[in-house]
Amino acid sequence: MGRRALPFWQRLFIVVATMLLTSFVAGLIWHGVFRANIPAYLSGLIGGITAVPVWELLKRVEFR
Repeated sequence: MGRRALPFWQRLFIVVATMLLTSFVAGLIWHGVFRANIPAYLSGLIGGITAVPVWELLKRVEFR
């Protein structure tokens, strides 16, 4: 019963979706706290930092 890792395109889709969702949530939190829009570079940094552990986790996920 061999298991295979997720294909590249599925990992990429999940990581991009996670980055967008994380950046959006960070923007909502920032706006709620400071009543201003989050700077784009900070939102991108948060999304990018989130992407690294998610990508590594997805490389280890296996399916049938």
